[in-house]
Amino acid sequence: QVQLAESGGGSVQAGGSLRLSCAASGRTFSSVGMGWFRQAPGKEREFVAAINWSGTNRNYADSVLGRFTISRDNAKNTVYLQMNSLKADDTAVYYCAAEPRRGGLGYNYWGQGTQVTVSS
Repeated sequence: QVQLAESGGGSVQAGGSLRLSCAASGRTFSSVGMGWFRQAPGKEREFVAAINWSGTNRNYADSVLGRFTISRDNAKNTVYLQMNSLKADDTAVYYCAAEPRRGGLGYNYWGQGTQVTVSS
């Protein structure tokens, strides 16, 4: 059974940092892209960052560019999201995703999410 398990969420003051981890189990994802999404209360889920299989291509939402960094360790089957200079607007449940579908139609696998709360 394939599982994506996020960890590292929590509460932090504005300007602080957190590092999210997403550990995959059940199969290896070393040959596929992975990403992070988030959903704030009352809002739709939105894209945060994505990384290709080798880590050589990364994309970010404009709202996090320059503050967040996505990375991966294929030996550990894990993807990370380093979040710096956090703002109250970053408060959301953060979801890990793996294996993009063709045509940009989402991802095949999703984690359960981890809560990030930033207080101003």
